[in-house]
Amino acid sequence: MGLDLKYINHQTALDEDEKEGLLIKSISTRAELDEFEQQNIERAIAWTMKKRFKIKDILSEDFVRKLHKKMFDQTWRWAGEYRKSNKNIGVDKFYIGIELKNLLDDCIFWVEHQSFEPDEIAIRFKHRMVHIHPFPNGNGRHSRLIADVLIEHGFGRPVFSWGSGALELQSNLRREYLNALFEADKDNYKPLINFARK
Repeated sequence: MGLDLKYINHQTALDEDEKEGLLIKSISTRAELDEFEQQNIERAIAWTMKKRFKIKDILSEDFVRKLHKKMFDQTWRWAGEYRKSNKNIGVDKFYIGIELKNLLDDCIFWVEHQSFEPDEIAIRFKHRMVHIHPFPNGNGRHSRLIADVLIEHGFGRPVFSWGSGALELQSNLRREYLNALFEADKDNYKPLINFARK
């Protein structure tokens, strides 16, 4: 079975040029790709645990891109680079930089003015980040990890559990997560906050 990077389990489909960005040419199945990406992500998590980040550093374009690069730099040549094509989800590719700047500025305002509780700030940030969908792929995993970094390093609170299971698989847990995201789309963040702390 060859590598199939179509729209699988609500993951973003990749264009042909993005597929060519795969650094390990010996990967031949989706399972192998998932395993390799997970190892890459675990190295990124270890990196976040060794460092100390301030809120102003986390809420910067540089950090957003650097974290994605750390998560996927041994898997994809385009790790940390904004997508160059439009997807079935996310803002138009030409508005990624503008929308990301607006999100970062909004989140800095929320923190400075204590507009919401810390968990809600991190979840709102995660939700908007995945809505922008800045990267060719890995946006859901990136948005969850950056929310974890923000809540732990920025607010000194435990990282989120994200339902305590694998969200990439078709399951009741994934459906619950997607339903919570749809509620957040309607400005109801409570289900997503509850899911994140489940």
